[in-house]
Amino acid sequence: MKRFWLLALAVMAAPVLGAQQPSDTGEAGQLRAQIEKRFSDRVQQELKLTPDQAAQLRASQERFGALRRDVIRQQSERRRALDDQMQPGVAANADSVRKLMDGMRAGREQMLKIERDEDREMGGYLNPVQRARYQQMRERLMQRVNEMRAERRERREMGAPPPRVRPGLRPQGRRRGI
Repeated sequence: MKRFWLLALAVMAAPVLGAQQPSDTGEAGQLRAQIEKRFSDRVQQELKLTPDQAAQLRASQERFGALRRDVIRQQSERRRALDDQMQPGVAANADSVRKLMDGMRAGREQMLKIERDEDREMGGYLNPVQRARYQQMRERLMQRVNEMRAERRERREMGAPPPRVRPGLRPQGRRRGI
């Protein structure tokens, strides 16, 4: 299970941490596919989805997930560019900063639109309880990924080596599941 979470972190954090994310080919694409499959299987089981609902949800996840990743990548690029502009002791270009800030706001608006559109689409094949439960599961997954990002960042800042992963082990004190 710990390996699963580390893989989830590696794949989901890549665009946010500034890594170039080529098309979903190779190892990153395979890892993303594994994570999405496990999450999808878990969702289907816990929400008691029909095969038709599961297929529709997978299609929505693929489409909206790709849109989200694009916006996340763009926001990450904007954040890096803004950081470059705001270096101490260097005069920032006000016009560039304004454009970057406008872009950041537009990116947040895009994410909200993606969320609304996805929820509207899911409303066509999931009942309200299933939709709410799905949102909870996805939120828990993202919280866990964010926790792992923070832990990874702390270790990197402290100069600590990355933890060794032994297959079949999960972090102490963590509950099993999403």
